[in-house]
Amino acid sequence: MSRGVLHSSLEICTGAGGQALGLEQAGFRHQALVEIEHHCCHTLKQNRPHWNVVCEDVARFDARSYEDIDLFAAGVPCPPFSKAGKQLGKHDERDLFPQALRIVGEITPKAVMMENVRGFLDTQFDDYRNEILSTLHTLGYATHIKLVVSSDYGVSQLRPRTIIVGIRKDIPDTFEFPTPWKKRPTSVGKLLVDLMAINGWEGAAEWSKKAKGIAPTLVGGSKKHGGPDLGPSRARAAWAKLGVDGTGVANEAPHPGFEGVPRLTPRMMARIQGFPDTWSFGGKKTAACRMIGNAFPPPVARAIGRKIKECIDGR
Repeated sequence: MSRGVLHSSLEICTGAGGQALGLEQAGFRHQALVEIEHHCCHTLKQNRPHWNVVCEDVARFDARSYEDIDLFAAGVPCPPFSKAGKQLGKHDERDLFPQALRIVGEITPKAVMMENVRGFLDTQFDDYRNEILSTLHTLGYATHIKLVVSSDYGVSQLRPRTIIVGIRKDIPDTFEFPTPWKKRPTSVGKLLVDLMAINGWEGAAEWSKKAKGIAPTLVGGSKKHGGPDLGPSRARAAWAKLGVDGTGVANEAPHPGFEGVPRLTPRMMARIQGFPDTWSFGGKKTAACRMIGNAFPPPVARAIGRKIKECIDGR
């Protein structure tokens, strides 16, 4: 937990809490966390009983009763801009940027932080992206936008994310995105060797030596997606180079005598995302993998959140 004064925040599209956890670690106290999916709401309440989780459609959420909010955060749905989908952008019913901007106007926070997939920066979304930034300017915010790679902040996977930060114009805009760490992130093998060996698999140490790189971007899919796996063929090929079977997700780690290529478990996926091992995702594998794969890595949210906090504090 960050030391010093805690700042208030309000977040929508919270999911399983990756961004919320990272911002909490950065020193923000959540006034409300809005999420529509019941699996995610249960996960949030289970891990942080003191959080005010509002489990409802954000379109019905009226934020005007929340005052003096320092940071508004949003992890709006990615499918409208993801290369894995049809990339319908603002024409996709799942696009919640308009709701996010509505809430910014209702609460006028000191800062805004919104994240989405890399595809949001594609040229086909130039007009819409500029429209969003222009609206933030009209609402009174100086804006910053950048493609942030999660592995630059200690996360053992690539996971590029588009981050928009807005600073209210009555606050000196000293915000800068955090400097990438000089230290390389831990390899998948070293990161997961204890979890691979937890059931007594004799091959865990040897597997660890061969899994030298970091992971490709984890995926979560959507309700239309089938059972849990680690993504399309290109991602599976990358996992194969790390000695991981990406065609599915295992219920548990390999047992003694296991031969072949191991699969990840949900707990292994969560650790790759930067969640602590104590963070529970419930007992249903498909739901857990979807929540984990769609999450914003807590270490990245923490790093950006600290820079926003410094800006608000005038440092």
